[in-house]
Amino acid sequence: MMQRYKSIISYDGSGFSGYQVQPNKRTVQSELEAVLAKMHKGKPIKVSASGRTDAGVHAKGQVIHFDSPLPISEEKWEIALNSLLPVDISVLSVIKVDSSFHARFDARGKEYHYVLQLSKKRDPFQRHFAYQYPYSLNLEAMMQASRHFIGTHDFTSFCSAKTEVEDRIRTIETIDFFLDGDFLTLRFVGNGFLYNMVRILTGTLIEVGTGKRKPEQMVDILGEKDRRVAGKTAPSQGLYLWKVFYD
Repeated sequence: MMQRYKSIISYDGSGFSGYQVQPNKRTVQSELEAVLAKMHKGKPIKVSASGRTDAGVHAKGQVIHFDSPLPISEEKWEIALNSLLPVDISVLSVIKVDSSFHARFDARGKEYHYVLQLSKKRDPFQRHFAYQYPYSLNLEAMMQASRHFIGTHDFTSFCSAKTEVEDRIRTIETIDFFLDGDFLTLRFVGNGFLYNMVRILTGTLIEVGTGKRKPEQMVDILGEKDRRVAGKTAPSQGLYLWKVFYD
């Protein structure tokens, strides 16, 4: 009898070409499915996630689901998967769920963090986990600019030109700023995010922080609905999928 399982996983994205399976590339999904196939004596087991993450992007709380006929307890699923997975992926929990549950389609919101290291000296130990930014930033201006993104908007200007979905309307509930020593974390919470949206929002806010753009210009950039008018895409290594929300 098939049983559906929901799992929360974390991974260091620096060694992967993103989450989704790609030919001849190491991805999070391919590693997960290889381990599940091994546990099922070669039978392929498909894994579905709440969404993709790009190459170099990390996850603290990615959510996946898969179906299996194996009579294994939730606790032993966690132990078995972690014993077989590579060290840059960790299974944090496994629970049984109804067969109707879907990690992607049932998600009601997501939380992302973007980490900047505001240091003039390069830290080789943080090169995969934060974007080192050695220039001064006006945090007050960045916070003022971020308020224009709160609410429901068409975020076409803030997603990659490669974005496939036609509906670019999303709701951002919160953008918070946390400064801890040299590290500045931007926290984004919303009902969903488009391809590269958090990284482009961050890159644009950085340009506000350096004085290249004014906070009030964010209104016009949203209205233009043109990727070319927003800021640069911030590098992947500073981005973390932190949490996925469900009812």
